[in-house]
Amino acid sequence: MSTSSPARHILSLSGGKDSTALAIYMRDRIPDMEYAFCDTGKELPETYEYLRIIEAFLGKPIARLNSEHSFDHWLEVYSGFLPSANSRWCTRMLKLKPFEDFVGDDTVYSYIGIRADENRSGYISQKPNIMPVFPFKEDGITKADVFRILDEAGIGLPEYYKWRTRSGCYFCFFQRKAEWVGLLENHPDLFESAKGYEKTSTPSGERYTWAQGESLDEIASRKAKIKASYEKVLERLARSEPKKRLIQVFDDVHDELEDSEAACLMCDL
Repeated sequence: MSTSSPARHILSLSGGKDSTALAIYMRDRIPDMEYAFCDTGKELPETYEYLRIIEAFLGKPIARLNSEHSFDHWLEVYSGFLPSANSRWCTRMLKLKPFEDFVGDDTVYSYIGIRADENRSGYISQKPNIMPVFPFKEDGITKADVFRILDEAGIGLPEYYKWRTRSGCYFCFFQRKAEWVGLLENHPDLFESAKGYEKTSTPSGERYTWAQGESLDEIASRKAKIKASYEKVLERLARSEPKKRLIQVFDDVHDELEDSEAACLMCDL
């Protein structure tokens, strides 16, 4: 007589604060939790270092899920069209597909770090055998709680948080202009690499750039203006919310700078 395998519990880490806090939160609640990270090969070095810190705390390895093909392969498949908010093939092929391959046909509970104080839907798997679970929403965990969980665990925030509040590839198109400036200042080599993917002069006249309506060269030329505008917003929020730590104000400031669609959950949480 055959018996079905027990359901697996999997938490996919992005290298960001929310999924990390969720991993800490769930560590002792579900001892057989599996942890995974979809590695595009285009992540920030700070992200890889943060994952090593998380692994040490969890006392378990984080499975590195590598796509069968690289970003450059898929860029060729998509005829050189850079991914964008309207065409998120990078998340589909480099994040979602490796995760679904890792799951296979097993019954899986997938733990997702959407907080109780945010209203986000998910760019997550639609496979019927993958059932999403939202512990933070269920337990009323807010952004302030996430900072507290990270502090109490002694893990803190990833180093990139000094200039960037989102995880994901170093050339993620969801970056704000101030974050592109942060990449330029902290990783000029990666900024140059990201520039190499752009096409600003084509026979059709159409431009393919990471930031909507502006090339990275143009962003670099406006570096001082972008930084000044960013710092004004940061100062204003710091004055209006004096009880918040600077890092929390820094996290809030991105909601005020530019309009954008919600980033993909598998990359950004």
